[in-house]
Amino acid sequence: MKEKIQLLAAALALILLLCGCAARGTASNDAKPAAGDVTDSNAAPYEVPAFRDSVFNEDEATAFGSGEIDLSQLEGGIIGVKAQSDTRLKMQIVCGEDKYNYDLPNDGTATFFPLNMGNGTYTFRLMEQVGDSKYACIGSEDRDVTLKDEFQPYLRPNQMVNYNKSSDCIKKVKELAANCTTDADIAAAVYDYMVKNIQYDTEKAATVQNGYLPSPDETLKTGKGICFDYASLAAAMLRSEGIPCKLITGYVGEETYHAWNSFYVESEGWITVEIRAKADEWQRVDITFAAGGMPAGEIQNDSEYTTRFTY
Repeated sequence: MKEKIQLLAAALALILLLCGCAARGTASNDAKPAAGDVTDSNAAPYEVPAFRDSVFNEDEATAFGSGEIDLSQLEGGIIGVKAQSDTRLKMQIVCGEDKYNYDLPNDGTATFFPLNMGNGTYTFRLMEQVGDSKYACIGSEDRDVTLKDEFQPYLRPNQMVNYNKSSDCIKKVKELAANCTTDADIAAAVYDYMVKNIQYDTEKAATVQNGYLPSPDETLKTGKGICFDYASLAAAMLRSEGIPCKLITGYVGEETYHAWNSFYVESEGWITVEIRAKADEWQRVDITFAAGGMPAGEIQNDSEYTTRFTY
């Protein structure tokens, strides 16, 4: 089997159903890695870098429609926007042929968005609702973006992965990582904790509304969530430890909408069971399926997964 089951590889993906997950139930002891089992004795101990936060720089912000935009952290892969309005607002980010539309709070709350389309010329648009499903542009800015490196957008909080230094989920991952010596160890510890402690919320999955935003701390507190919640919590924990982690949404098969995260580890070595940590590669592991007991071989079929958006 099984070269395909490289769950904690140099860049792992945690795949989680967003709406309508089929995998449910209790944890399976046959499909989870154990923390602390990396066997490469030559690997240098992992040093957690300084916490990377997303901060709205008032002194650097400029007028943007009915609000302000902070473009001072472009190299770091993040922008901040805040605006006020009596109607709904959206933030549109465009680079080349790719386009992302986000809901934006209309109460002046600063919100952060990733520059997730690589280097290039980005267009930032503030959109205000003028009809049931119609929006008009009330502010626009163009900027050339050169990221410090490809990992920058996936090392900081944003609207979809919302946390800060004092978040409970960040305190929890510090506990989990206390005895870890590599980034792969930390990833395994997070995986193990979530499989054992976070249950799939079938009621929430049946009633969740469009525009739902996950709260990592709420998922940790309640011990349950839908797949989007799993993905956001895992991303928050790993990013805070300096491990680049994407939150991706797309499809499994032809109809099931899905959320997953790819995370990147630099170390080499094996982690039990059938979990390989290679250097400088991206792979996939599905926490939701693992928590529901789906065989590992079934969650590594790359052809079943189609990416739509990355955050």
